[in-house]
Amino acid sequence: MNYTGPKVRLSRKLGIALAPKSSKYMERAPYPPGQHGSSKKRQKQSDYGKQLLEKQRLRLQYNIHERQMTNYVAEATRLVGNTGELLVQLLESRLDALVYRSGLARSMYAARQYVRHQHILINGKPVDIPSYSVKVNDVISVREKSKKMECFHDAIRSTAAAPAYLEVAKADLTVKFIYLPPRDEIPAICELPLVVEFYSR
Repeated sequence: MNYTGPKVRLSRKLGIALAPKSSKYMERAPYPPGQHGSSKKRQKQSDYGKQLLEKQRLRLQYNIHERQMTNYVAEATRLVGNTGELLVQLLESRLDALVYRSGLARSMYAARQYVRHQHILINGKPVDIPSYSVKVNDVISVREKSKKMECFHDAIRSTAAAPAYLEVAKADLTVKFIYLPPRDEIPAICELPLVVEFYSR
């Protein structure tokens, strides 16, 4: 099941900001939550603990279920190439991920909601499945009726430049997926070898 608890607490636990509000709280308290979060005598992490943390970091950045994550790893393993890089490419090709990266949403959680509520089109056709795999040269756009919603304009104004693999037309609220990005262009924060090791056990 998807995480529905406090995003700030989860962000502090993982050490990465999962929502815009998390960044400012993490600057004030840059350590894990809980009574002993700021303690210097925290127990040393085992190899398994490190692998688990990196897996959780990757999974929760894309806000997906454990079963979905397992399926993506299995698919990446079947493909020819580096399993870790293929895994993040599959995750980054998700519709909700590209809506977020393009700046149409301020968080992955908001992007998922916009897709679910049928505000997003692919090549002019409505798609309400967040896990939909976007193909190269597909065009993502906001439904005509939804273009008046302030949330999209606020998001696109407050977002920095989109990644190189996305061509964004801010005035039209459209995004073109230009190419499948290599690992170093994907802004997901995690140690991919540890994630692959976790699922290889």
